[in-house]
Amino acid sequence: MTHDHLYATLADVMCDVFDRDDIVIGPETTAQDVPGWDSQAHITLIVAAEQRFGIRFRTAEFESLRNVGDFVNLIDAKLAAT
Repeated sequence: MTHDHLYATLADVMCDVFDRDDIVIGPETTAQDVPGWDSQAHITLIVAAEQRFGIRFRTAEFESLRNVGDFVNLIDAKLAAT
């Protein structure tokens, strides 16, 4: 899966999670850039991404994530390992 496709799929997941259809993301997007992205929504986003991509995350993997680009790289690595 290309990074463009990963970003598009993750944006779709985020639109569902945040109940918005105007979310546009890029590598530098952070929680502060998305209205409603709080700690509860973050957990919902993680679970939704796991379901959409068919992968599982460990809690420790999220401690180093700084932005959506890091999240996409993590998803890509998980997909490559399966």
